[in-house]
Amino acid sequence: MRTLLVSFALTTMCSTAALAQVVNVGIGIQNTTTNTVTGGIVIEKLGLLDKYLPKTGKYQDIQFNLDWQNFTSGPPVTNGMIADKLQIGMMGDYPLLVNGATFQASPDTKSELIAIIAYNANGAGNGLVVHKDSPYYQLSDLKGKKVSVPFGSAAHGMILKAMEDHGWKDDYWELSSQSPEVGTTNLQEHKIDGHADFVPFAELLPYRGYARKIFDGVETKLPTFHGIVVRKDFADKYPEFVVAYLKALIDANDWVRKDPKLAAEKIEEWTKIEKEVVYMFLGPSGIHTLDPTIKPKWIEAIQYDTGVLQRLGRVKEFNADAWVNETYIKQAFKEKGLDYDAQKASYAGYEISGTDPLCKKPIKTPRDGGEVWIDAGELTAYSSTLCTLGGIKQALAQGKKVAVAFVFDKTFGIKLFADKAFYALNTQHPKHPAIVPFLLKKDAQAWAAKSGGRLATYSEVLAAVDLGG
Repeated sequence: MRTLLVSFALTTMCSTAALAQVVNVGIGIQNTTTNTVTGGIVIEKLGLLDKYLPKTGKYQDIQFNLDWQNFTSGPPVTNGMIADKLQIGMMGDYPLLVNGATFQASPDTKSELIAIIAYNANGAGNGLVVHKDSPYYQLSDLKGKKVSVPFGSAAHGMILKAMEDHGWKDDYWELSSQSPEVGTTNLQEHKIDGHADFVPFAELLPYRGYARKIFDGVETKLPTFHGIVVRKDFADKYPEFVVAYLKALIDANDWVRKDPKLAAEKIEEWTKIEKEVVYMFLGPSGIHTLDPTIKPKWIEAIQYDTGVLQRLGRVKEFNADAWVNETYIKQAFKEKGLDYDAQKASYAGYEISGTDPLCKKPIKTPRDGGEVWIDAGELTAYSSTLCTLGGIKQALAQGKKVAVAFVFDKTFGIKLFADKAFYALNTQHPKHPAIVPFLLKKDAQAWAAKSGGRLATYSEVLAAVDLGG
């Protein structure tokens, strides 16, 4: 009898397994594109989607097999979605536009923009770098020079917008398509004069010590962001799965904000992008803001981008309004007990805060302050550039190694590596020198001339700080 019962149980289990439908879900992610990680590798590594997967009703006999496929840029993700090897993908603004336009031109299914991962409302994140020893300090210095960018990327869109803003024609420079890996190598070997790229390369290459950023997308004054698209046929068939995925995205964002230092360390472990660069983008007062809502400003930017590409003959028609579907992210917010409309209306990120331990002041204006990260140690926020530099100097005097320090560009308000910034320095009052950081050399020179100061290097402003004062 026992043998018969065991045999019956095994037969029942095998029959149930045979009835289960396995649905493969290809998700195109970009592990090294730092502002997409909460839509991809964070969800994957922390298993955040598992607890939300639908298991009742029509889903009780469905088993979802998650196939996380990593790419280094957006266009291959679109190719995978067209081939139906990927059902969900993430990419930057210009690749998103091309994705939507390509699907709209197809007689088969469409793609839909269902959420944003991270954004900078003014365009920061994409950038152009030159070799650290280059004589070039601004975009106009590269006239007639060799410049590369991954064609079809968000950085390519930034370059096209900058060219249009300046009235430059295609022959202004020798522009070629090179991936981040190829462009990085060619820049190091002096085979090209400049390389433009998307997040995080315009910060990563200077951090690694062989490049200098001379142009940031913030100068285009056009929002940049990475978003999530889904094949409409998949979303229509499995809407609860799409909602579950977006709930996991919300959890991933919360995980980063709860402990950004730990998050940066874990993301470095998973992606090999240095934690200091990850923190620069996703930490408090970072270059990018984690927010899944689809704000009208992003669609206006896509519509503007469409015009740029149409004038250059790169796309024909695209209806951005028809492409957007907020249904799933709204439902995810509802099921999480969150107010979608309130979040959609907000552009607030989370900022550095607390009390400056050196200058004994509350941090009232975060973008006037800075942060110091001690190697294998604590990360401390300060109320001003002067106090941040004082914190660096104090740490060094105590024999500590500074892993990285951050200040904020006076012109654009974006986060900078303190040792890579240009400074305007006025020592009229030696005990309290005026020190103002900038991304661009010309901006620091202009400020110095206006204030009666001078252009200064990182080592010079450190020397000007008097801890005894």
